Order: sequence, then structure tokens, then C-alpha cells
Amino acid sequence: MTDVSSTETAQIVIAPMELSHIPQAHGMSQAVSWPHRPEDWALVLGVSEGVVALQGEKVVGTAILSLLGDVGTLNMIIVDEAMRGQGLGRRLMQALLDRAATMELRLVATADGLPLYQKLGFKAQGEVMQYQGVAVAQTPEQPVHEASAEELAQLIAADRVATGMDRAKLLTDIAAQGEVLVTAGGFAMLRAFGRGYVIGPILAQNDNAARALLSEAACRTRGRFLRVDFAPERALQDHAAALGLAHVGGGVAMLREGAVAARPANPDLKTYALVSQALG
Repeated sequence: MTDVSSTETAQIVIAPMELSHIPQAHGMSQAVSWPHRPEDWALVLGVSEGVVALQGEKVVGTAILSLLGDVGTLNMIIVDEAMRGQGLGRRLMQALLDRAATMELRLVATADGLPLYQKLGFKAQGEVMQYQGVAVAQTPEQPVHEASAEELAQLIAADRVATGMDRAKLLTDIAAQGEVLVTAGGFAMLRAFGRGYVIGPILAQNDNAARALLSEAACRTRGRFLRVDFAPERALQDHAAALGLAHVGGGVAMLREGAVAARPANPDLKTYALVSQALG
């Protein structure tokens, strides 16, 4: 690792993230082997406020706060390898925390980031389990159809009740570029992401509905790469394996409580899979 003096680090400017920063931000995510395409960065930034660390014109750090009603999700936190160990990650995080004020904050931590987030008041909530692979088709155990415009509005309202997050713009944006799948007792969204496709969120009343939605996604992406990020305690491991998806890691879901309690009590729909690790 290249040594960086404290003076040089102090001269780095933290600035608002703009769409024009995405090409360099994308390069940074590639450097840490994240699969995000420029389009995936743009989807996140469309519902977020981000910051970049600039060394002159060069982006050497990124961090994003996605604003979802009374909840914020912290994501896309990357520091250039040459700048690590100099406190830059904490500076980026603090810029977001200052903006978030008393909001409830959620994030999914890597092993490297976990100590910092704990110091900043975040508490572990469980493991997010990432499954991926080449999809194998399996007929859903109950009928699944694509949502109508009227159904989409109802599903967005149900998502807010189930998650405590206002994701209306985000889910509308995803629906415009992907597919919204509906079954009795649940719904999911399927879209292009990274190396292929991702299904998320999956919100369902029970395992049967969640399995049907995952099966339908596998049918629609048969022979292509499919990813799902299961929420803590709701991983359908055996079913995912039957669809050609393998456990490849994940992260630790973390929470910093806010002034407004955003988590609903006993929602009808439960989160089986996240939109993404970035967006909850």
C-alpha cells in the first residue's frame, strides 16, 4: 500500500456527489470487485445524497445516504486503497451522519467496515445472505403474474407499511426498468444488475409466496446470472440452491435508531430479500 502523509489526506476535499462523478466511482467499485454498473450507481444516486473525497479532480472516496422517508440507508462507502488507514472513511461517514441528523439509519457492513460502524453507534441486526448463480428454471408452486399500474401503486403503499421506508420513487424507477412480480401473499421486483439480474425486494406473507416469486424470477432468467440478497433470518437456502444459486457471502445488517421509530410492528408482509444491500 502506498504511504499517504497526514498533510496530503487533510488536503482532500469532501464534496457533494454529482452524476459526473459516476464514471470514477464506478472505477472504484470495480477495483474492490463490486459488480455495480454505472446504471446501478445512477439508480442509487437517484434517491440519495452522496459525497465524494476529491484529491484535485480525482475521486478517492465515495459515500451515499439514500433518503427513504424517516429512514436513511448508508451505502457505496469506498476509499481508494492508497488512502486507507488515514481516517478518510470516517470523514466520509461523518459528512453523511451530519446530513442525516436524527434519522433512523440502516446499512449492510463488510467485515472491514464493521469496527468503524460500531464506533459510530450502529448495532448488528443479523446476517444478510447473498446467493447467486446461473438460474435453473423451476415452476412456481403458485401462480405469479406481472403487476398492473393499479397494482403497483398498492404494492408501493404496502412496502411502506412493511418496511417503514418511503421507497415510492425507488420502486417506481425499478418498475420502469424491470418487472414487478405478484402472487397471492406477496410481490417482488426483477431487474438487470451487475453481471446479470437481481430479484429484490421480495416481500411476502409466508415462505410459499416467497418461494413462488423466487422461482418465477429463475424461470425468467433461466441460463443467466441471478442474484438475491436474503434479509436476516429469512434465507430460503434450500430453495435457492435448487434454483442454481449458491451462498457467496453477504454482510451484517446494522441499525442506528432515530428520533422517529420507523420499524413497523408485526407487518403483514415480511422482507425476504432486499432491493439491494445498498437500499434495504
